[in-house]
Amino acid sequence: MNSPIMIACAHGTSNTQGAAEVNALRAAIAALRPGLDVREAYVDVQQPDLVDVVAGLPAGESAVVVPLLLSVGYHVKVDIARAVKSRPGSAAAAPLGPDRRLAALLDQRLREAGVTDNDVIVLAAAGSSNPKAAVSVEELLGQLQELRSNRMVAAYGASAKPSVPDAVAMLREELEGGAGAGESAGAVDVGGRVVIASYLLAPGYFHDQLAKAGADVVTEPLLPSPVLAEIALERYDAAVAKAQEAAAAAPAQAAAEPPAEAPKAVPSETQEGGLFKAVRRFVTKYFPR
Repeated sequence: MNSPIMIACAHGTSNTQGAAEVNALRAAIAALRPGLDVREAYVDVQQPDLVDVVAGLPAGESAVVVPLLLSVGYHVKVDIARAVKSRPGSAAAAPLGPDRRLAALLDQRLREAGVTDNDVIVLAAAGSSNPKAAVSVEELLGQLQELRSNRMVAAYGASAKPSVPDAVAMLREELEGGAGAGESAGAVDVGGRVVIASYLLAPGYFHDQLAKAGADVVTEPLLPSPVLAEIALERYDAAVAKAQEAAAAAPAQAAAEPPAEAPKAVPSETQEGGLFKAVRRFVTKYFPR
């Protein structure tokens, strides 16, 4: 039995390097799983569009859409869900984050940037109007806090609060001993820097905006790293297993359900009684005694 097609679906970017990094991620996924049909798709900016890729799948072939995205958000809950619903036999996997391996990768990027314990950190995510996206980012923040002692806050590029520039300004004020600084606010030693940890997959619009947010240091995005390909395959395998369990449970569930009862015939006495009452009402109304 052939494995379902993997549709590795990214957001899309006009940044040449970012697009190349995502393509390299797909190639890494295929290299880890020889024989797996890994297809390209996007929800914005680039082509081919996810809807067109799903519609163009070979007849009778099943597929799993793996979001090359870091959290649950509009694209996962709406765009990907809608595309999957349009194609019977297809399924959607969970996004890549949160995951402890991503927290470890962020810690690596911070160490590569020379971040010390005296620095304060803004964990910068793209942001989403879906509240579950912020929950995912906060979970990742908690995982990163287990690895580092720095003062940290999560912030967003769009659609959620606080914004990255606002978080940078707040932590800058703490470092300088302004309002809000102190032990209760988690202030650090004077002399530390404000660092943005880029919780983004690859270079692109949102990463470009981080350089304008006023921080002293901005880390590189998560790619390139083999960790992302490993996580993507795990998300794919989990979705395949879930679909197989559901398919196996369906016949048993159908057998356990009692057969539908046929509509009960109305007894002739009831029909005759109803007719008698109708006639009596007619006579009473139009031929009163």
